[in-house]
Amino acid sequence: MFARRDLVKCGSLAVVILAIAQAAGAQEDKTSLFKVITVKDEIVIGLTTDELKALGGTDASAVAHALAQKGDMPVWQYNVHRAQNGELQQAPTAKIGLIANSSLRVEPYTTPYAVVPHQ
Repeated sequence: MFARRDLVKCGSLAVVILAIAQAAGAQEDKTSLFKVITVKDEIVIGLTTDELKALGGTDASAVAHALAQKGDMPVWQYNVHRAQNGELQQAPTAKIGLIANSSLRVEPYTTPYAVVPHQ
């Protein structure tokens, strides 16, 4: 029979493994935000991990390089909105098309709000 101490250890190990698995799943669904800056304005866009991998990288440089190579690309624009519970969140508002421009700059964007993934 298992001692009580062994059962507690096994239970704790199961909780840790479950937490790691959930964190790994959350990383796969993570949306990264970028600020796209032009001469006239700036917007925040969101790209999923899969979208970034398709572009060939996970940083702002990869996004800028892909846009320069392709000339244009569809992305989701993100803005701050209030959730149903009243908390502020960074959420997708419109699917837009970016067009490459010589004065374009792409930067990573951080937000204190929860980021809502797009479909």
